[in-house]
This record gives sequence, C-alpha cells and structure tokens, in this order.
Amino acid sequence: MNAKRTVRGYALAGFAGLLMEDQVAPKACGHTRNRRVLPRADAVARVKAACDERDEGRGGDLVIFARSDARSAESLEEALWRVQAFADAGADALFIDALRSREEMEAFCKVAPGVPKMANMLEGGGSTPICTPKELEDMGFKVVAYPLSLLACTVRAMENTLREIRDDGYPDENTMPSFEELKNTVGFPEYYVDEARYDTTHNAHVPRIPRE
Repeated sequence: MNAKRTVRGYALAGFAGLLMEDQVAPKACGHTRNRRVLPRADAVARVKAACDERDEGRGGDLVIFARSDARSAESLEEALWRVQAFADAGADALFIDALRSREEMEAFCKVAPGVPKMANMLEGGGSTPICTPKELEDMGFKVVAYPLSLLACTVRAMENTLREIRDDGYPDENTMPSFEELKNTVGFPEYYVDEARYDTTHNAHVPRIPRE
C-alpha cells in the first residue's frame, strides 16, 4: 500500500518515472558494504503494487524502473531471479546495482529480453567495470547513469579552491566564471524583470536579457 501511495503521489505531481528497489531501510549506495534486501515475495509485491498503480491509478502513465541490490546482499543468481520476477510483475525497465564484471553485465542483459536495462557507471572505483557507451549498447543496455560525476568534480573543485585560498590568499580566477556569468547562470536577469514588474516605486531598472 505504501508503494502504491508513493507512486500515486509522484504521478499526480507530474513525474515521468520512479525507481523501485528491494533494499531495506536505511537505504544506501549499492557499492557499499553490508547491503540488505527484502525477502523475495515482499520485493516482488512492492514492484507489482507500483505497476498496478501505474496501470490503474489517476496519475497517468509513468515509467517504473525496478532495481535490485541482491548482487551485493546475496548473489548474482538471486539478483537475476529478482529482476526476471520484476519484469514478470510489469516493470518497464530493470537495474541491478554493483555488478562485478562484464560477464555479469552480459548475463543481466539476457534476462527478460525486450525490457530495457540500465547500467551504473560509478566513477572513481565502484564495483562495476567502466565501459564506453558503445560497449554498453553492444551488451544490450539502453540506459546508463553516471551518478557521481558532478558531485565528485564539485568536491575536487572546492578542495582546490580552498587550497589556493589557504596557500595564495585568493583563488585562481581562470578556473571560475565571472560574476556576471554566475548571475546569468542562476537566473538573476529574470529575477530583475520580476522585481521591476512588481516594484511599487517604479524605480527598478529592467535589464536587457540577451537571448541566444
């Protein structure tokens, strides 16, 4: 019932899809240790409930991704069994996290032919081999995630900038956007337009917003 209610809420809010997984709470990255998963029957029932809400609910159509962390928690065989059961329950797409070899990835892609599979290219040293988009396509994957790229690059940039401030007293501006570029990126020109629109003093300046 919680799964159906969750799917209903996101569908009514206009979301295009939802990823349902079989981890127990508290959820964590599948590439970390001590993962635990729900019993088979509960995991399949959760996906079935989500798919029933997709088909019967008032929120309209949305994509149900079904994910298993059983590779880390139990075994490859258990993970393969689960994603086949998720497909039989009506999942639109499938995902096994933390697969450990190309052979395991290929075995996953052979399950439930015709149901799209997602690969997770965890950057920087995860369990799954890093493959090119063409290699993944050749294996049979249709979707790929790069979950840490932006976060990891942001962390490294912060570290470098803090080091420059500590050592040199000021960061290297060549690695930064200008203040004007930063304001444009976060939407200040649009804010200024709204500020002028609702200004009761009639003194607000309306900037010209460049259009590409």
